[in-house]
Amino acid sequence: MASPSLKKLQKTVDAAPVQRDTRQRAAIRAVVSDSPRPLLPLEIQERAQQHVPGLGLATIYRNLKLLVEEGGVRTVELPGEAPRFESALHGHHHHFQCRMCERVFDVHHCPGNFAEMAPRGFTVDAHELTLYGRCAECSTPARKAARSAKSSLR
Repeated sequence: MASPSLKKLQKTVDAAPVQRDTRQRAAIRAVVSDSPRPLLPLEIQERAQQHVPGLGLATIYRNLKLLVEEGGVRTVELPGEAPRFESALHGHHHHFQCRMCERVFDVHHCPGNFAEMAPRGFTVDAHELTLYGRCAECSTPARKAARSAKSSLR
């Protein structure tokens, strides 16, 4: 005969909602996994709608929350920016944010042991490094000229 605590646990498991993998969630997961850079929810929506037309932003946010909780998707938070999302399979890396187009790119190099930089007696648990500048596309001469013309109008 099952113990009372085992029965209680079984009731909890039976009552828990089962998360099924919907077409929407599969499309969102595929978009995030296939992207070489972290994406904003609106970017995810635009790409996922190619597979699931009519996919709403609320559905994107709800599914991203579940995918983050499952551990397959990671949130990328930059100061003063909306969160972006990337595959958790990318491993440890840092980010580069273009100041012109505001896109964020992965940087697959870590400069080293940040624990040595911490004050004496402190323990470093994790670190995040973000580089800022212009991406390759925004660094082209045509984009530079457009930026100069725009700033001269101010």
